[in-house]
Parts: sequence; structure tokens; C-alpha cells
Amino acid sequence: MLRRPVEPGQYRAIRYTERLAEAEAVASVGSKGDSYDNAMAEALNSLFKAECIRNPTMRPAGGWKNVTEVEIAVAEYVDWFNHRRLHGELGLVPPAEYETNYWASQPDQHYRKNPVLTEAGTR
Repeated sequence: MLRRPVEPGQYRAIRYTERLAEAEAVASVGSKGDSYDNAMAEALNSLFKAECIRNPTMRPAGGWKNVTEVEIAVAEYVDWFNHRRLHGELGLVPPAEYETNYWASQPDQHYRKNPVLTEAGTR
């Protein structure tokens, strides 16, 4: 039986799954329509809307005037969310600081010896 070639999106999904297995991580993304994935996405979306979109200190008077202003607001929110927001479940440190500290405390043997291809080329 002939099989069609693997699409770039499928290749990335295969590499992603392999990388999760190598890191001994449990994939939170799995079957299509998985309720756990949907709950995490909904929770993040709810936070984003409350903290960025509906927050009067984030939103300029009269709202954003164009897509560029919205893109800048989202980038600023993501930066704050990762680098300055104190996260209670992480000991009141920002997520980026927590991750940096975690990886700094790990012995070198936990790192992959062979680099992972992060992007599939196109032809």
C-alpha cells in the first residue's frame, strides 16, 4: 500500500511527541477535543480577558485604535505575565524566574545530547 508523504504539521507533531517522551513529560495536549486541554485554554483565555482586555489600566481611554495597538498590548501583557507577575503556586516568583532557577538547579545529564530540530523546512 502506498502512503502519502508526511505533512510538515504532522512532522512537527511527531517531533513534539518524541521530545515530550524524551523529557519524560506528560503531554497535556492529546486527543482531539480533550476536555483537560479545553479547560486549560479556557482558564488562560479568561485570565487574559480579565487582566488585559477588560482591565481599564491596560486599555487606553476610548479603546485601542488599530491592530498594531492591540498587538503591542498583547505583547506587553505576555511579557508581564511571564516576567513580572508573582505566581502564588511558584513561591511568589514570576514564571520565567522560576523556570530559570529550576533549570539552573538541574544536573547537566538531564539535557539532551543531540539537539532537537525545532522547525521543519519547506520545499
